[in-house]
Parts: sequence; structure tokens; C-alpha cells
Amino acid sequence: MTDIASHIATFNAGRDPERLSLKYKLMRAGPFAFLRGTCHLFYERLPAADVLRKSPLAWISGDLHFENFGSYKGDNRLVYFDINDFDEACLAPCTWELVRFLTSVLVGTASLGVSRAEAMALCYTALEAYTATLRTGKARWIERDTAEGMVGELLDQLKGRARVDLLDRRTELKGRKRILRLDGKKALPVTGKQREKVAAFMAEFARTQDNPGFYRMLDVARRIAGTGSLGLDRYVILIEGKGSPNGNYLLDLKEAAPSAVARHLHNQQPGWESEAQRVVEVEWWSQAVPAAFLRAVMLEGRPYILRALQPVDDRVALAGWNGKLPRLELVMKNMAELTAWAQLRSGGRQGSAVIDELIAFGSQKKWPGALIEIAQQCASQADEDWRTYCTAYDDGVFTAGTKSKGAGKD
Repeated sequence: MTDIASHIATFNAGRDPERLSLKYKLMRAGPFAFLRGTCHLFYERLPAADVLRKSPLAWISGDLHFENFGSYKGDNRLVYFDINDFDEACLAPCTWELVRFLTSVLVGTASLGVSRAEAMALCYTALEAYTATLRTGKARWIERDTAEGMVGELLDQLKGRARVDLLDRRTELKGRKRILRLDGKKALPVTGKQREKVAAFMAEFARTQDNPGFYRMLDVARRIAGTGSLGLDRYVILIEGKGSPNGNYLLDLKEAAPSAVARHLHNQQPGWESEAQRVVEVEWWSQAVPAAFLRAVMLEGRPYILRALQPVDDRVALAGWNGKLPRLELVMKNMAELTAWAQLRSGGRQGSAVIDELIAFGSQKKWPGALIEIAQQCASQADEDWRTYCTAYDDGVFTAGTKSKGAGKD
């Protein structure tokens, strides 16, 4: 019990204490929230099985679970549905991505009222879609005109939403000017030093752009989003854009930490200029269209990722399956296809398997069953670890460990 508590605290050392406390609280909500918050622990416990060691190398997002798929606006201003988190991206056996996704299905769908048998059926549906997609050797994408089921419903809901709607949700009007809404749920106040730091960065960044006035910073706040990354230095930035108040834009500036997955690999990883470059490059390779404003930047000598702010609620509302398994099966099929498309699209890049190797792997019959067995083991381990974590947290052991090892300056 103490080992898990100390291990989690050590991994999170140095993070912003206020947001780290939110992370630890979220992780108590259930095994799925715990799985999301402990990617590092998942890969440390991954079995040394042939299906995980001998599959083709691919560029993976590293932290693939069903809530890391969502809609986003591309740099072509169109809306897509895709994998949207690449913080843990690295070059790894392609089955590492799949086993984490399947584990999330087994762990996370229980809260939706999905039975174990139905969750297993969803896993088989996902694997069948993944292998069938690999065999085509063709990378495609999902946008509004091609989306179906609950994904289509999500993109249809977003069709009528204007940028000003997001501004109204995240900001308040003071006369003709906007300021960020500090609600304690999505945004927290910054210190004077943090404001000066981000303002200086944005001023310098603006000078490198064709339209510097577009990037003039109006306000900044600490952003609350995700689970695994909570506590890392992260900001939501309100900028002038096309003019105040309704032409303003929101940006997300997030510190890039080393991949928790890569440390468990023995293959050679590329020599990136920074951790932010790693994240941005793999995202560029994997998605059909990159997110708006996406780029790797440096802030006071540390790597950060800059992009358009993407609302965390732009995900498929899986609770809307309404007891109809085919609705969930279609979503899982889409997510598995997107996973295969990302690996095909990035195939042959800096050591990853070429498309012909991925096609051949998708044609093999034996490994999918073995992978599901491992996902079941991982799901059981995640549930056991969550219960241990909650006991440690309740007993004060974990809290004590957090104070001594997990707190740090922002």
C-alpha cells in the first residue's frame, strides 16, 4: 500500500500542489479515473509477453483510452474526430497502444452499466476493426460528413457552435473587454510572476508571427484539464485575435514532460530537440490534419506545447448508449480505426514499421486473442491498485507521502 502511494507521489514530484491535489482527488473516483492518472504505473506492470514484444514498431500516443478521443478544429478550420492527446507519444510495439485502449474499455465501461460480457464484446469489435483497417493499408479520417452514430451526433452538435460560444463560457465581459472566468473548475488565478512570464513569452512569440497584433495577450489563467497531466505547468491564454470582444481567441500552453512510456522501452528513440517537439511531431504524423496553432515552443528554457484551446467536453457522451450495445460498438469501431489510421499514416517515420509490415501484422490470426487476455490481466491489476490507492489515501499514508514528495513550486 505504502509502495504504491510513495511511487505515485514520487512520479508527480514538483507539480503545482493545488492542481496536483485535484488530480489525486479525481483518481479516487473509480478504477478508470485511476487508470487515466497513472499511465506510468500501467506500463511498469505490463507483462513481458511475445505479443507485446514482437509486434511491429509504430508511433503511438502512449496513453490511449476512450476519453483521449475527441473533436478538435484543424488548422484548415474544419472539425475532426481523432486521437487528441499525444503527451506520452513514443516509438513502441503497436500492441502497446492497443492493450491500453482495451484495458480502458474493460475498466471504464463498467461505470456506464456495461456488463463484463458486453465489455469483452466491445474489445473484440475494436480488434476486428483495427486489424481490418491495417489490412487495407489506407489511412482515412472522420469528419462531420463521414461520421455516424454517437460520433456523428457529437459533430452535429458542434456544427452550430461559434467561437463566441466558447468565449462566453470561458470568459466574462467587462465593458467591451473580456477576462478569463476563474471558476476553480477549468481555470485558476495566476501569480504576478506567472502572468509576467507568460506575457513576456507571448510578446516574444508575437514578434515572430506575420500578424503580431493577433497574439497580443489580454489575460491568462492556470488551466485545469485532463487527469494524468494535472499539476504540470499549464495555462489558458486569452488573445486579441481578430478584435475584442468577439474576435478574441483562446490558446492552451502546456509544459511537455518526458514520456512515461518511453522509459520502459529498449528500442532507440529519436533524438528530439525537446519533449515538446516529440509530442508535436508525432501528432503531425498521426492526425490527418493537425490542430490549429499547434507548435512546440520554449518558455524560460523549458519545452511547452502551444495550440488552440480544445474544450474537454468535446468528447462522445458514451452514457448516451442507452442500453443499446450497437451504439457503443460503432464508437469503439471508430476509435480502433483511428488508431490504425494513425499508425499507417506515420508508418516508415524514423524507425517505425512500413505500411507493408503493418498490413502483414493485421493479417495474422493468433495475436488478438492473446492481447485480450493481457488486457483482462491489466484491468484486474488496475482495479486492485485503485483499491490500494484509496485505502492509502484514506489512511493518510498517501497524503503524507504527497506532502513530502509530491508538492513543489509551480
